[in-house]
Amino acid sequence: MNYSRLMELNSLAIGEGKRLSGRRELFSKIQSEAGKHLIGVIGPRGAGKTVLLRQLAAATDEAFYLSTDTLDAGADLFGIVRELSERYAYRTFLLDEAHFLPDIAGVLKQIHDFLPVRVVFTSSVALALQASAHDLARRVRVHTLDYFSFREYLAFRHGEHISPMSLEQLLSGEIAAGHLRAGQHFSAYLNGGLLPFALDEPDPMPLLAGTLDKIIERDIPTTLRLHLDEVPILRRLLAFVGRSAVDGINSSSLASNLGITKYKAEQYAAAFETAFVLRRIFPVGTNVLREPKILLVPPIRLLHRPADEATGGLREDFFAMAMRQAGIPVHYLKGRRGEKTPDFLIRHGDLQIALEIGGRSKGRSQFKGMQADRKIILSPDATPSPDRLPLHLAGFLA
Repeated sequence: MNYSRLMELNSLAIGEGKRLSGRRELFSKIQSEAGKHLIGVIGPRGAGKTVLLRQLAAATDEAFYLSTDTLDAGADLFGIVRELSERYAYRTFLLDEAHFLPDIAGVLKQIHDFLPVRVVFTSSVALALQASAHDLARRVRVHTLDYFSFREYLAFRHGEHISPMSLEQLLSGEIAAGHLRAGQHFSAYLNGGLLPFALDEPDPMPLLAGTLDKIIERDIPTTLRLHLDEVPILRRLLAFVGRSAVDGINSSSLASNLGITKYKAEQYAAAFETAFVLRRIFPVGTNVLREPKILLVPPIRLLHRPADEATGGLREDFFAMAMRQAGIPVHYLKGRRGEKTPDFLIRHGDLQIALEIGGRSKGRSQFKGMQADRKIILSPDATPSPDRLPLHLAGFLA
């Protein structure tokens, strides 16, 4: 192993970490976290995980940054960490894109159990795929670094530091003027501003397309060990979801349109979800025969349809992402064929809250005949009222 080369790359990473001043909120959480447990940071490609690790390397004594894709095939990560720890007294190791190493969960388990070091690792593919087999559950604490929430976007892009709000505040109408004024920036956020690399790129969409290529050609096939002829199917699946209206996109429609089995459609959709490309929203209840509704992580839909055609789906994509960022479980309501139902249902304590996402003209026909404690329409530029709220406010829940 060429340790002098690794040391050089570490020095360059620390220098880059010192140069980058803007810090995500997760930085301080990790820096203040005590204990020997492994810290995993998962999230989509392009969310800023590498930047986060480099900033941690620059701000942490005796820390070593290591990008696993710089290691030779068959490299002994356990041996490398042990050597750097024993010879150079490094005590914190920051491992970037760890999922590319074979049996990474097993190696992390060995490092945790036998070496006196602390490890923070990142992955663009959720390691839950492998963690259970190696009993990492009690050894690792996992955090998600997502694309910017709307609140984070306002801070990084516009320097507007607006406090988060609770779901109780939102439902009760306790909305500050600053929260409402921020709606003027929502369209720019939804059309690409939520991508952290958009801070430096006037047109981030080509970079997003390149990122998806890596996910399709490298991340998912490596994780699932797919055959080469399955990669074009992954690309077609994503394009089909992106070009279609939201309603009716599920495992059965994917299987029918792509000419694959429903099992394969479910496997591919689950893989895209672990890679933070799409989101499966499951129906209310426990009937396993009811299929999940499939949404995309914004703004991926804009790679397949013009903004004016993608608006409805993009708004639903945003709401689902905002709920995930806020840690609020969300479901959809499945009605009988041809029956109108609201887009989403969330449960808060004893309350059932039905939500419809739409434009200014959206009415309440979707709520007809259904039972819920609150029935709310979320639409851009709405004037807050008990049954209608501005959609962008969901972005302040995280």
